[in-house]
Amino acid sequence: MKNIITSLVLFCCLFLVNAQEENYYDIWQDETKTDSTRAKAYYTYLFIEYMFDKPDSAIILVDNLKSFAEQNNDLYSLGLSEDIRARSHFYNGDYVNALKESNKALKTFQEQGDRLKISQSLSLIGEIYSDQGDYLRAINYINRSAKIAEEIENETQIVSTNNLIGNIYSNQEDPNNALKYYEKSLLITEKKQNSLSHANVLQDIGVAYDQLEDYNKALQYYNQSEKIYKEVGEQVGLSNILFLKGSVYANQNQFNIALEFFKESLRLDEEFQIEYNSIIKFLEIGDVYLNTNKFREAIKNCKKSLTLSDKYGLLGIKSTSCSCLYEAYKGLGNANQALYYNDRVEQIEDSLKEEELALKLQQMEFAKQVEADSLKQVEIDLRKEMAFQADLGKKNRNKNIAIGAGLLFLILAGGFYSRWRYTKKSKNVIEKEKEKSENLLLNILPAEIAEELKTKGRADARDFDNVSILFTDFKGFTQASEKLSAKELIEEINYCFKAFDHICTKYSIEKIKTIGDAYMAAGGLPVPSEDSIKNTVLAGLEMQKFITTRIAEKKEQNEIFFEMRLGIHTGPVVAGIVGLRKFQYDIWGDTVNTAARMESSGEIGKVNISESTYNHIKSDILFSFKSRGKIQAKGKGEVEMFFVNKV
Repeated sequence: MKNIITSLVLFCCLFLVNAQEENYYDIWQDETKTDSTRAKAYYTYLFIEYMFDKPDSAIILVDNLKSFAEQNNDLYSLGLSEDIRARSHFYNGDYVNALKESNKALKTFQEQGDRLKISQSLSLIGEIYSDQGDYLRAINYINRSAKIAEEIENETQIVSTNNLIGNIYSNQEDPNNALKYYEKSLLITEKKQNSLSHANVLQDIGVAYDQLEDYNKALQYYNQSEKIYKEVGEQVGLSNILFLKGSVYANQNQFNIALEFFKESLRLDEEFQIEYNSIIKFLEIGDVYLNTNKFREAIKNCKKSLTLSDKYGLLGIKSTSCSCLYEAYKGLGNANQALYYNDRVEQIEDSLKEEELALKLQQMEFAKQVEADSLKQVEIDLRKEMAFQADLGKKNRNKNIAIGAGLLFLILAGGFYSRWRYTKKSKNVIEKEKEKSENLLLNILPAEIAEELKTKGRADARDFDNVSILFTDFKGFTQASEKLSAKELIEEINYCFKAFDHICTKYSIEKIKTIGDAYMAAGGLPVPSEDSIKNTVLAGLEMQKFITTRIAEKKEQNEIFFEMRLGIHTGPVVAGIVGLRKFQYDIWGDTVNTAARMESSGEIGKVNISESTYNHIKSDILFSFKSRGKIQAKGKGEVEMFFVNKV
């Protein structure tokens, strides 16, 4: 998201820097104007009116410009239509089509010889690769763009390319390299002291020094940027710079000063109705109040941040807002509300993991598509070569036919063989990437659900009558985690959960998800089985046996270990996947809640089962049972429970 916003700002500065207050649509319709003037006006109209919040509409409306270009055989207009389509796809998150259209625009501008537009197209291609995490290729394209900009001495484009590379390094938390490029821009923009581009560069340099924790220098550059924003009346820039200054003071625990800047920044956002911009500011204000033990004020602001982040789908900020609310309610001694928001944090963090995996899948799909497009180009080149060789053969038919035919055969054989090898190699690469994608999909979803999703494009939710839900949870996890490094903690949890995964596979039960240090699985879905309840209990017993063995190993080595509770309940559930992105197979129903209570009401090293599960397996000679009587379970009242063991 940051890269896309940066791209919009940079491109606006570049393309509209000298724009007058004109009606671009009227210019577009004025047939007395030159074709290039009309095309540029329509391009500008689409960019201003649609690119920021309606890129889908821009993709449709740009067809008018394409038709205009074709009717007038105008390469410049055609290139503009391809460029606006590419940017629309890019700002809409469709990177594959953005890259295709960008390459079309680049080719058109190269044919026309418009070096500025060539440079801009190369920059956009670089941004696309940057957003997909391919930073080396991104910097390569932007450097090519910068070289052309320097050759044609277009200072605005030089600044743009330097800023783009600086932003890539800044996003990678490499402020020293970012500064090298920002300072190149500064040498140019400081010639125009009151320009927005100069203010933006000063702001970026301030951010780099902020990352380096050189707060005095950061404030020095922020102050210079703020002065320009005030002089030119740029309220959004002014709001952001005030927020950044507040962050510097907050980082130094000067909370009262930070609060003043945050509130003034928020006031400007509310005055100019920039709701999206306010989300992070409510959160930072809440955090300041939290640090100064003003818990009610913290709750008020963090709830506003949570509401807005939920509205705009910003999972990271949602998680941080809930963490703020957890700490604030804990500070007030309101345990129920604190636990509620702590649970929400865990749920959101789980969604963030799914989002990260979805992003990786998207990046793999993008890389696969790029590879496929390269393969198509190889095949096109091969056809051209064949046509050329055939034509060459005709021209030389009267010259030494036998020798010529033999040579031609060798040339074709050698050329085709090398190209065939390259093509085959490329196809193998694509097949391997496809296999990786398939394996990732099967790692997220059950095989039956994955197949249904691929076949129908969706997977319908289903009702199941008898599903056994298994929950595990480590006792004293928080206290133990304080004594371990993050690396040691993750390695230990991963070691245990990998063992649980193997056990689930062994007994044909479905892993549903992990939530922090909790593990959830289910027997009897997506394909019901007569033995699913028994197998779920056997899996639970084997998991506890694994943990018991692990505890013994840890004790011998005098290391910290985790003890575990495990609970199982059997009943009806609804199972399926929801939404269009970030798929996760999940289950819903009161059975899930009851199973969670079986775990929390259990004991260390035991497998605690509900009366419902007991009734299904009580006659099975594999098991022995110990009645616990009726146990109080949170939200369920008194519930009959049993400990189960394997005979």
